[in-house]
Amino acid sequence: MLTRASLTIRLHPDDDVVIARTQLVGGTRLIDEDVTVAGLVPPAHKVATRAIRTGAPVKRYNQIIGFASRDIAPGEHVHLHNLAMGAFDRDYAFGADAKPTRHVDRPVTFQGIVRRDGPNAGRVATRNYLGILSTVNCSATVARAIADHATRSGVLARYPNVDGVVALTHGSGCGMDTHGEGMKLLRRTLAGYARHPNFAGVLIVGLGCEANQISSLLGAEHLDEGPLLRTFSIQDSGGTVKTVARGVAMIEEMLPHANDVAREPVAASNIVVGLQCGGSDGYSGITANPALGAAVDILVRHGGTAILSETPEIYGAEHLLTRRAVSREVGEKLIARIKWWEAYTAREQGEMHNNPSPGNKAGGLTTILEKSLGAVAKGGTTNLVDVYEYAEPVTAKGFVYMDTPGYDPVSATGQVAGGANLICFTTGRGSAYGCAPSPSLKLSTNTALWVRQEEDIDLNAGEIADGETSIEATGQRLFDLMLATCSGERTKSERHGYGQNEFVPWYVGAVM
Repeated sequence: MLTRASLTIRLHPDDDVVIARTQLVGGTRLIDEDVTVAGLVPPAHKVATRAIRTGAPVKRYNQIIGFASRDIAPGEHVHLHNLAMGAFDRDYAFGADAKPTRHVDRPVTFQGIVRRDGPNAGRVATRNYLGILSTVNCSATVARAIADHATRSGVLARYPNVDGVVALTHGSGCGMDTHGEGMKLLRRTLAGYARHPNFAGVLIVGLGCEANQISSLLGAEHLDEGPLLRTFSIQDSGGTVKTVARGVAMIEEMLPHANDVAREPVAASNIVVGLQCGGSDGYSGITANPALGAAVDILVRHGGTAILSETPEIYGAEHLLTRRAVSREVGEKLIARIKWWEAYTAREQGEMHNNPSPGNKAGGLTTILEKSLGAVAKGGTTNLVDVYEYAEPVTAKGFVYMDTPGYDPVSATGQVAGGANLICFTTGRGSAYGCAPSPSLKLSTNTALWVRQEEDIDLNAGEIADGETSIEATGQRLFDLMLATCSGERTKSERHGYGQNEFVPWYVGAVM
């Protein structure tokens, strides 16, 4: 646990930098480091504690975060003006740090919803929605109109066990290769949501002539129509007004069944949490991310599942995950996704090294290496048991990886399609985000953000940097909050109505 007296945070004895806990002005003496600050250093930014020559590696977390682009003096601010990316070898050491997981003898429970029938029989839900999915952008307006009618008509007041009716629409579904990678991703995503246990029932609405035909979607993903999975199209229904009326009638038929549920005690092993970070800063890898990792370790010991994602934001730190892989095969699956991304970005005339956003940089993160090393902390310390492609059903228990982009809505959409019934989202710059049908908990990395944006944040991990608490204690608090949320306690984003607009399937491929 940090003390409140120090002006900086040292993460490892061999690091070349420390992290400012508050704004430092030139001439400030860092007694712990025997260094005098040269110039202004913002909170969460790095200060050199020793002389670093041009071209030399710079370490944080006892890992290389970049190379000095010019000579750096002790006490100098280390950031974009003097730190740059560079190539170096990494030791993947597959499975070197894997160790048996110590599962608890008596797993805790939460109040979940056990699905008794339909495609999700036997699965456990944390929320109870009816969903409307569009096959194509052309049916998005109709899908929203059906959901809006259910919300505005007041009919939901008669069904208190239903959390809502949500329309999840997107901007693709046509103008794409019907057999291409992009179509496979879209169909896998839609199927994952159609099967999600947090949906008591689902309508799939199409236009009728799109590339992503309803019949092809159902066939490719082995989905069967029934009372809780209905499909129809605008062209077959006779236009917009008739389609909306038809959809409203179908929702009203589903509502009594959806309402016929009751929460009951179920094991925490039924929790599948997607791990996200967005608007990261220099504190992310010190406070919120490791605290989330501590909560993940607790969940895994109770038999639950955690999904780490955002491949461009673990780039350069993948060796820390391969060391925890339960087998070389699992580790190689992760490296294969890294190589896919290198080829993908090269094909698009981009590269993987320029990932931190302007907000990340303003918050103290300089290179993708630094950002990634902090991001992997969300995954805790247990074994990496499997690696999945985007939106694939996650069937393993424990800590797993899913390949997704770093863009939060796209990444979380893939995790929920894979079965995540909870999202935990860390942020240092501030985030306004939700993820229907799964609740989303947000953690602030610093207390200043908590004070400024408390209406959007569920837990303040900034108290770790303030010296008020420890990573372990915050991880336990978060785990308890995860149980309460999965039991029905609403998150801040749910109270604000976030969740429908954040459904963003990953679009890969040419627009035809």
